[in-house]
Amino acid sequence: MYELKTEACFDSAHFLTDYYGKCENLHGHRWKMVAYIRTANLQEEGTMRDMVLDFGVFKSEVRALAKELDHTFLVEEGSLQPATLKALEAEGFNLCVLPFRTTAENLAKYACERLTNAGLPVSRVDMYETPLNCASYMPQDLL
Repeated sequence: MYELKTEACFDSAHFLTDYYGKCENLHGHRWKMVAYIRTANLQEEGTMRDMVLDFGVFKSEVRALAKELDHTFLVEEGSLQPATLKALEAEGFNLCVLPFRTTAENLAKYACERLTNAGLPVSRVDMYETPLNCASYMPQDLL
């Protein structure tokens, strides 16, 4: 089995709905996303012969996702009133409304699914919300 990993960082704000601690308030993180791709066999032809995947291709996909999330306010869908969302947008805030609670666990799964949908054989994504704390997600078919 062969595996590659790359990482990218992004800064974003969020809050946790229905959480009774300091994380229920708006705050930010320097997120670090570490993505792993795995395959049993190396490519047999072309410029990527004897590679899992060209690192440039892999890095490009991971960094594109990080860029999309960078300097955004990650908002759980339905957690803010429509008028609040409109006011934030009117003020020029960059919102990323997501259909889940914006925990590190859910962001790891989201990144894994997005990268898989981009055609990468993702085996795991680690999402660090602090330098010492991360959540990991692995696709079910790899467990």
